[in-house]
Amino acid sequence: MLYKMFELNQAALVPMRAAADFGQIYFRNPFNPWSQTPVGRNMAAMFEVVERVTRRYGKPDFRISELPMGDAIIPVSEEIVWQRPFCNLLHFKKDMPGRKRAKQPKLLIVAPMSGHHATLLRGTVRTMLEHQDVYVTDWIDAQQVPINQGTFDLDDYIDYVVNMLHVLGPDTHVMAVCQPSVPVLAAVALMSARKDPCVPASMTLMGGPIDTRRNSTLVNNLAEQRGTAWFRRNAIAKVPFPHPGVMRDVYPGFLQLNGFMSMNLDRHMHAHKDLFMHLVSGDGDSADKHKEFYDEYLSVMDLTAEFFLQTVEVVFVNHDLPKGRMVHRGTPIDPGAIRDCALMTVEGEKDDISGVGQTEAAHDICVNIPQDKRQHYLQDGVGHYGVFNGYRFRTEIAPRISAFIQENSGGLKAMARTLRRRAS
Repeated sequence: MLYKMFELNQAALVPMRAAADFGQIYFRNPFNPWSQTPVGRNMAAMFEVVERVTRRYGKPDFRISELPMGDAIIPVSEEIVWQRPFCNLLHFKKDMPGRKRAKQPKLLIVAPMSGHHATLLRGTVRTMLEHQDVYVTDWIDAQQVPINQGTFDLDDYIDYVVNMLHVLGPDTHVMAVCQPSVPVLAAVALMSARKDPCVPASMTLMGGPIDTRRNSTLVNNLAEQRGTAWFRRNAIAKVPFPHPGVMRDVYPGFLQLNGFMSMNLDRHMHAHKDLFMHLVSGDGDSADKHKEFYDEYLSVMDLTAEFFLQTVEVVFVNHDLPKGRMVHRGTPIDPGAIRDCALMTVEGEKDDISGVGQTEAAHDICVNIPQDKRQHYLQDGVGHYGVFNGYRFRTEIAPRISAFIQENSGGLKAMARTLRRRAS
């Protein structure tokens, strides 16, 4: 019923969106004398804000077709190198001489499966492409997966990560952004215990909920207080017809988006007010940046119910990983088995999703990683999104991660020192 009400509401807004779209065109038409007046600019801005707020956002594209490298512009193309019903592994292939490409370490970026598409990491991917051969998990909207393709839970997620590391082979590096920090650490622990030759050379965990008992945030507290049963009753819905995933139980993306928006409602209201003022004043650059962010932020995807509920229970309610009680298909997960994989953790000082210390907790449970293969970095002045995107990420966080990767990539020390100098 919940999903059907959402679809009904979207259908009911179609006439309003059409009217707002017409209003924009009318008041921006250069042949309309009102378009050059304060009244016309205000009306055009109002109609655009209404249209954007009520729009149904589809999955965006990565839009990474080229990359500046030194004095050259390198063409970049996307290719799918591995496929499963719930994920495509994308490779951002750079058209550069084979010898130079071979020197760049392979980096698997595991995007969060938390309501947004992997394109939320567009800036992350673009930045890391300069020094790494980048692969990224492009998770599939559960709404689009037919029910005959089976289920997908946290155990499947871990299996996917292990399989992708096998596809990429030895001396691969893995970066987990937010939510996948737990399943990625679990996958590396399982591979390490099995003496798997494809154990990654390094693992970077960014703003992830390794131990949500530390500096609990509103998100953490809500999950722990409500418990799995509450979410099963109140947050799970069946995908309606005519979507390909009809009758699949999901945690709808629009519910998660509403939760995040309500956490910072004042900030989002001010942001849209600023958009209105930029549109009225003709400040195209500021308005475009705002629209680019919200085009991405408001594009959401559904999660399978089994994955969402298992994650809530294991990560936020029971804290199984830091307590040493997490299992994968009956096999205990022992972070102490990790010995040869270097570990870096990154946090944001103002993160209101994963509090300070929650990701750093990985160092306390990975007790057998040598001290010279560990690093923790706390970025001042950034929130959750700033940990993996934006100016501070590009200029301060990414160079440190790249240097850490190079230091653990067969002795490429010179490049590592250069990257560290950039970060300092």
